[in-house]
Formats: sequence, C-alpha cells, structure tokens
Amino acid sequence: MNKKMPLQKKFWKLLIGFCLVFLATFVIDHSLARAGDRTFMNVSLDFINEYKLPKQKFENTPVGGLSGLDYDRINDIFYAISDDRSEFAPARFYALKLKFSQKKEQPNLEKVEVIGVDFLKDKTGSTYRQGEIDPEGIALTGDRTVLISSEGVTSKGIPPFIDEFDLLTGKWVRSLPIPQRYLFEPKKDPNPNRSDLPKAEPQGVRDNLGFEALTIIRDSIGDPYRVFTVTENALAQDAQSDQQQPSESRFLHYLVGNIAPLIVAEHRYPVEAMTPPVTQIGVNDIVALDRGGHFLALERSNGGNGLSAKIWQIFTGDANDTSAIKSFRTSPNVRSIRKKLVFDLATLGIKLDNLEGMEIGPRLADGSRSLILVSDDNFSDNQFTQFLLFRLNRN
Repeated sequence: MNKKMPLQKKFWKLLIGFCLVFLATFVIDHSLARAGDRTFMNVSLDFINEYKLPKQKFENTPVGGLSGLDYDRINDIFYAISDDRSEFAPARFYALKLKFSQKKEQPNLEKVEVIGVDFLKDKTGSTYRQGEIDPEGIALTGDRTVLISSEGVTSKGIPPFIDEFDLLTGKWVRSLPIPQRYLFEPKKDPNPNRSDLPKAEPQGVRDNLGFEALTIIRDSIGDPYRVFTVTENALAQDAQSDQQQPSESRFLHYLVGNIAPLIVAEHRYPVEAMTPPVTQIGVNDIVALDRGGHFLALERSNGGNGLSAKIWQIFTGDANDTSAIKSFRTSPNVRSIRKKLVFDLATLGIKLDNLEGMEIGPRLADGSRSLILVSDDNFSDNQFTQFLLFRLNRN
C-alpha cells in the first residue's frame, strides 16, 4: 500500500498541473479574444448627399484637381490642395466654406464656396515652375502653417517631399526627412554591353504613386504633433509581379516640434488587390479616429467598371516596425497594419468621380459628426468635382 502512494501522488500532481495549464490557456485565449474585439472601433457611415461644385475660376485660377482636404475647426474653413503641377496656374491650395442645412431631419451639404487661394513657394521664394511638383496631400499644423505632400516627378528625377508652408503666404518653412528608400535613383548603366554585371534594383516611389495621404494628430497649440502619411502604392523595391495579390505600401509616422522632425516608425500597409476588372488602386487619404492607432483610409480604384472607392478602418497599434527592411519581397513575414472594411462606395448607386480627399468635418444639425469626401476632376470637361457627405457614427 505504501509503495503505491508515490504513484497516486504523481497522478494527482499531473492531473492538477494539467488543469492549471488548461485554465491558464483558457484565460489567455479569452483575454486575446477580448483584445481582438477591441482591435477596431465600432465605426459606421451613413451616406447623406452629394454636391457637385460648378466649374469655375477663382482669382484667375481654374478650381479643380482637388486631391486632399483638411478642416480648420476654429474658423470653420476647409482647405483643399489642387494637384495642378503648375500647368494651369501655379501650384496652390484653396480655402473653402461648406454650408450645411440646419434642419435636423435633413442635414445636407447645400453649397461649397471658394473663398481663398494661396500659391506655394519653393525654397527660393518663387512659385513652382511647371512640372516641378505634384502636390497631393494637405494637413493643417495649427501653427498657421500647412503640410503639403508631393509625389515627386519620377521622369524628371524630382524627389517626393512633405514640406511645411505658411498658411497665408505659401512661403516654404521646412522639410520633413524622407528616408533614402523612398527616393528613386536615376537609371544609370555605364556598361550596357556587360551582361555579367548585376543590374541595379529599382527603388523609391513609383511614378504618380507616392505620398497622397496625409493627416496630423495634435493635442494643443505649442505641443509637438504627429504626422502620418502612406504611399499610394508599393515602392519599386516592394512591388510584386503578381498584381492580383495585395500591394504593400509603407506608412510613415513622424513626430514634429520645435526640434528637427523625427521619424517614429514605419509600417507595412496592405492595399487591396487589383482583382479584375480593376486595373489601378491606391491609398489616397487617411484621417485619424483617435490617438490609439485607429484611422480611416480611402482607397480609390479604377478599371473596366469605372471609378470607385472603399473606406477602411485601419489599426497600426500592433504592426511591426519596417524601417530597417529594404524590401518586403525579401522579408515577407512582417505583421502588417490591420484593416476592416467600413463602406464600399460602389453600393451608393451614383456615378463616382476620382475621389481622392477625405476629412472629418463639423457636427451636423442633428449632432452627429460629418465625414466629407472630394474628387479630383483632372481639369477635364468629362469629370466633375464631387463632394460626398456622410454621417460618421462612433459607438
């Protein structure tokens, strides 16, 4: 009898140990499930109405090419960047006044009025010459300055930038640092007949696929603020040959204050795959939902069925930092930014134009928060500047 006691004790120890492991696993899995439920905010959108801005000129400039949007809550003014490469008029951004219905039961966007224009100046104080800039994104800093992102002009070797300009005069203030991996290198082949020499791998932003999306998070005037941008599509060194696979853009996070701007982190952003009949897709704008890594992202597409767009909620909180990764093609095992579809604009049943700008606006008459989208008409008579108003629900 005494000889069997150790075996019984061992059995009970093993059983208790197993139960403890099972209980711990259950608790951990339950906690992870609850954490997973909190990955995304409870966000939804209700479409309210569409407004088409009449073709017009303002101070001898054609109003068009509106590619980015930001909102000054203190003065109730929207600012929109034109992506005119100084072809129709010098590179510029506009001040807009949006008028909403005050009826609670029908809080429509009734009118958009252009009330101002500012021309961007380069480091020499001159307006940009034709083809020197491709302005796409805009974000107010709160210090009477504005950040503008340019995709660069690959064909001319002009690099992309994110620069700060005076809000009233358009004067250049400073530049945010752009990592070398975003800068394309001139195509040089000193020995074109030498087949034994390795060819230089392409790198940097691809033509018309650079920095379009731009947004800022700031707590109060005078404090440092955070800047977020994402390339419209993959860098040359990250691009996959199979275009029906999700593309991999890069998402940059800056900290900007009185000291030199710093890059805090970089993440991989999975752009939706180009499934037929889609032939072009990319990230065109982002807006911050909170300070915890939640954003809305606008992905615009084009193809056989025409122009369309989707709005995604993205979460950056648990994404890996990718700033040390030269190419995603050689480092595929990276935790990307998470995405959740919020609204597919193809379901609206209206003709969509080239939607490129998105911003959270003022509260509507019914107390709800507004979300406004704007389209780039490409200065074409066959397209139009389209504003779409949504109710932003955050529960």
